[in-house]
Amino acid sequence: MTRTNLAYKVGAHVSTAKGVQNAVTNSANMSGNSFALFLKSQRQWTGRKYDKSEVDEFHDLCKEHKYSGKTDILPHGSYLINLASPDANTAYNSLKGFIDDLQRCELLGISKYNLHPGATVGYDKKKCIERLAANIDRGLEATNFVQVVLENMAGQGTTLGDLDDLAAIIDLVKNKERVGVCIDTCHTFAAGYDLRDEKSFNKFWKQFDKLIGYKYLAGIHLNDSKTPLNSNRDLHENIGYGFLGLEAFRLVMNKPELEGLPLILETPGEDDIRAEEVKLLEELIGKEADDEFVINKSQELQKLGEKNRKVEQEKMDKKKKTSKPEKQKPLERCLEDKHVLEQFEKDADKYVRERDMMSEIMKGEGDEKPKKRAKKVKEEIKEEEL
Repeated sequence: MTRTNLAYKVGAHVSTAKGVQNAVTNSANMSGNSFALFLKSQRQWTGRKYDKSEVDEFHDLCKEHKYSGKTDILPHGSYLINLASPDANTAYNSLKGFIDDLQRCELLGISKYNLHPGATVGYDKKKCIERLAANIDRGLEATNFVQVVLENMAGQGTTLGDLDDLAAIIDLVKNKERVGVCIDTCHTFAAGYDLRDEKSFNKFWKQFDKLIGYKYLAGIHLNDSKTPLNSNRDLHENIGYGFLGLEAFRLVMNKPELEGLPLILETPGEDDIRAEEVKLLEELIGKEADDEFVINKSQELQKLGEKNRKVEQEKMDKKKKTSKPEKQKPLERCLEDKHVLEQFEKDADKYVRERDMMSEIMKGEGDEKPKKRAKKVKEEIKEEEL
């Protein structure tokens, strides 16, 4: 059963195999107080629609295991989505996939949706951030309440997602009440922010608060790093095995600003491994750095990960510094925003009407009239598509 009396809501990314409703029981089976899931295949633009029975069972199981869709669940968006893309096809497919994900969240009663900010693929960064923010606005306009939670990234290639990028995106999004940030510990470390001792840990969060602000913090991804500091590589490791080490996670589990947020493990291995990590992280609550349990456990886990760390350190040490800054591609080859806008407007009315239909259904629980109106709107939309 889920633990419901802890201020720090630790959980894991869980499988939805054989139905989205199974994510709830998979999380409960590892005693998670929060969880993440993919709303559809993360490698496809579209997915099958949920059956009504799946949705109903999801709601019932959340109630049974005391999971709140408002605070405890943080779905992860498709890896294909790049709302900043300058390519017309990628941009439009991303927008449709993004809106589909947001609608699925609202159908399941989930209030937060985690998304990678995307990549510039070598085009003008300022333009790409503007495009990303505009597409987030379009997704928010097409839905009712779900918050878009942008994740910080490791700094690999042309990906967006350092603290300055996230601040710039938030600044451009119109509805700031429906945008937030998720901090990934592995990405943060790989991007060059040291979290391994209290001084450096606090320095990062001070910078976060200055550039973005705690009011936008909506979740944490808990991952050790398989690669050294400032590697710019997104390679997750089990808690305590990697270059971050256990102390970074002790600091996380005792940081008051993180109470009540979904703290999601995305570490390697099966559910039983993450169940042990959930237990370990909860044991760190209230403990100091010099606690005997913390010291012994840290040494034990570091020894288990020693071989892999040595390999990765050698790789980084041998790596020649031959990389050159990405050349910005000519602006004239960059997709004009009007092309995305023109394509989006073809479906805009449909999305907004679907949003309004959902609003009527939610307002009219137990009342057949709004459901009948919603059914009529849905039939009209289908006729327009034929």
